[in-house]
Amino acid sequence: MSPSSTLSLVELANKFKERGYNIISLAVGEPDFTTPEPVIEAAYNAMREGKTHYTPPTGITELREAIAEKYREENGVNVDANNVIVTPAKLGIFMAISTFIDPGDEVLIPDPGWVSYREMVNFARGKPVGVRLLEEKHFTMDIDDLVNKINFKTKVLIINSPSNPTGAVLNYEDLKAIRDVVVDFDLILISDEIYEKIIYEGEHISPGVFEDLLNYTIIVNGFSKSHAMTGWRIGYLIAPHSFIPQLEKMQQHTISCAPSMAQYAALQALKEKEAVRKMVEEFRRRRDFLYDEISKIDGLHVRKPKATFYMFPRYDFDIPSKQFAEELMMQKQVAVTPGSAFGPHGEHYFRISFATSMENLKEGIKRLQEFIEAL
Repeated sequence: MSPSSTLSLVELANKFKERGYNIISLAVGEPDFTTPEPVIEAAYNAMREGKTHYTPPTGITELREAIAEKYREENGVNVDANNVIVTPAKLGIFMAISTFIDPGDEVLIPDPGWVSYREMVNFARGKPVGVRLLEEKHFTMDIDDLVNKINFKTKVLIINSPSNPTGAVLNYEDLKAIRDVVVDFDLILISDEIYEKIIYEGEHISPGVFEDLLNYTIIVNGFSKSHAMTGWRIGYLIAPHSFIPQLEKMQQHTISCAPSMAQYAALQALKEKEAVRKMVEEFRRRRDFLYDEISKIDGLHVRKPKATFYMFPRYDFDIPSKQFAEELMMQKQVAVTPGSAFGPHGEHYFRISFATSMENLKEGIKRLQEFIEAL
């Protein structure tokens, strides 16, 4: 496994801060808001009531029922509480890969795609195989490339919509094409839906809406991004009943169960729709500002993301993205994530997180423009 490029840059930025530099960090994928107060209060009350002990490995019943109800009513996915395991979302993806991948199995992952997919597959001694996302098609998956990458070793396909790092959203036709491939080739589909709520145009559609795909699909979601709960480490996965016992074993022998007080916080978070709406509106304001400003900079090309709090510009200069990010940090003290961290097709791109204040964005873009002009 390789270290996380995103976290490595954050550590570097922190070292610069310790030396007194004014660092503008546009690298970390974490909302700059505080968890909604009713969610904090729910955790506090749960602890005061003595709910500080182990829970069942799959999670407390009322939260699992609430998650299943949410997916039935909001997403049109026909599941019940027995399809749900409460677990940190990142661990949910790790468990799914570790449970179903044997050494030598191949896993198809989006390229560019989240940095941890590749390393989780490496840990399971599988082989990560990138499937190109096409910028000219708003970073949707190249279905021809997907089919061409499948062979007798292919076991799993991972999709991520809304997407980190591109901000793309898969529509019904995109998902229907993916459904046909998964069913025809008898693959397991892992659908990472962690940015579901942070969406500006279009709508989030879960592949679970296809009834015949449910038996192949593991949905992973959580509260970190949507409810500013990154530190709570709470999320969930939804899987076919036949998968649950195998996944539960992984939970039993790793974390035993998700933190009890965080589960009660998550139960309240499902009710906090207005807090989520306000946060998304602020992200929209920042996105629009950032897109307008980057579009003015010669040498940069960017598509307006439909979702998430990321922008993924492409640059014209003949330098590797890792070098680009390092020099931007050294010369202008602005932290971004190099596109190569997200896969080979991320080269000559970089990711900006606008999960920071408007003040930071304005100063960061000013410095970025100066850096680009010097190049």
